Amino acid sequence: MSPLITTEDLAFDAEHIWHPYSRAGLLTDHSTAIFPVVGAQGVYLHLNDGRRLIDGMSSWWCMVHGYNHPQMNAALQQQVEQFSHVMFGGLTHKPAIELARKLLAMAPEPMHSVFFADSGSVAVEVAIKMAMQFWIARDRPEKNKMLTVKGGYYGDTTGCMSVCDPEGGMHHWFTGIVPEHFFVSRPDCRFHEDVTEQHTSQLHQMFEQHGQRLAGVIIEPVVQGAGGMHFYSPQFLARLRQQCDEHDVLLIHDEIATGFGRTGKLFACEHADVVPDIMCVGKALTGGYLTLAATLCSQQVSRTISDHSPFMHGPTFMANPLACAAGNASLEILAGGGWQQQLPMIESALREGLAPCTRLDTVADVRVLGAIGVVEMRRPVDMAQIQPLLVKAGVWVRPFGKLVYVMPPYIISREELVTLCHAICSVLHGLESC
Repeated sequence: MSPLITTEDLAFDAEHIWHPYSRAGLLTDHSTAIFPVVGAQGVYLHLNDGRRLIDGMSSWWCMVHGYNHPQMNAALQQQVEQFSHVMFGGLTHKPAIELARKLLAMAPEPMHSVFFADSGSVAVEVAIKMAMQFWIARDRPEKNKMLTVKGGYYGDTTGCMSVCDPEGGMHHWFTGIVPEHFFVSRPDCRFHEDVTEQHTSQLHQMFEQHGQRLAGVIIEPVVQGAGGMHFYSPQFLARLRQQCDEHDVLLIHDEIATGFGRTGKLFACEHADVVPDIMCVGKALTGGYLTLAATLCSQQVSRTISDHSPFMHGPTFMANPLACAAGNASLEILAGGGWQQQLPMIESALREGLAPCTRLDTVADVRVLGAIGVVEMRRPVDMAQIQPLLVKAGVWVRPFGKLVYVMPPYIISREELVTLCHAICSVLHGLESC
């Protein structure tokens, strides 16, 4: 366990440290509670006051193997004794080479080249730049716009914000500041529904009108994550691939949240038997141990760019050896196949455990896919009210907007899932009864 966090520590944190999507100076912002963590093991977070919480969030979806995993720990300890970092410009190292090998072996063909990035947001920035530079290399500079569907979330940096939801998303304040791209309505065909012409007519129209200007289409396959945990039909991905091929447009899949088993397939695009030209991965890539992401692309994309000029991106900590070592260990665990046995159990337990929420008047929908469980409320949740109640119930769940959702570690047991789901249902029932 880490040393206990003192009252003075918490006061300093509240006054000086800016947490994600929060106001600065939390001493005066009583809408947000902060819960100090001093340890973590398996699926449990250990709080400063001695309580244990089942982590239903996998620390924003990345700790798929749980905390303090012996194989992950050993990989990092071994690497740190060799060297912790070298620049990737003009140098290379075994952890990066092995990680690229593993990624390409797992990824669908024709993924051929790997660009290591610092985070998921950077991986998306790289993907957008790849699409733009591809058409510059093809002497088609007019193809410099992106197309995406509303309701998406791709990260918090400038390029990413430009393709996030332009109206109800977290970044609508920056409209007019970030680059302007094209949007169509998000797919309204649910996961198991057939796609009709009605579902794709707006998409067809956009390609007909602006295809000659489109560098690429970027989309979160099957699941829109932070944009609303919206599940849509894989058939939409197939229609989108067809349109991209017909209009000579690159297809980018953001698999940062959905990749490495989260939806029940290794990659979400497998639900549609569709392969993109460029694919972003992250989060579970390192089992949550260190920040690392990657942008993969076909040989056509990498060769076209490289025959024209260098690709213009190069982070200081690109392919950090410690992060790559964590990535290698994480992918080895995934390659062992345990997640393939675990995911059906998680999915069935979430379906059964969250089903009672459908009887609540305040709940609009309950949906489950793979290791993703979502309770959508009719109105936005009151975070100041619901978060302490979930903690009191012994679980760590971080709602946002109208969504109370979970994406637990793959190592979670059925008994722990029962506890997790029961806590959510009980808290929501109690709030409805108030």
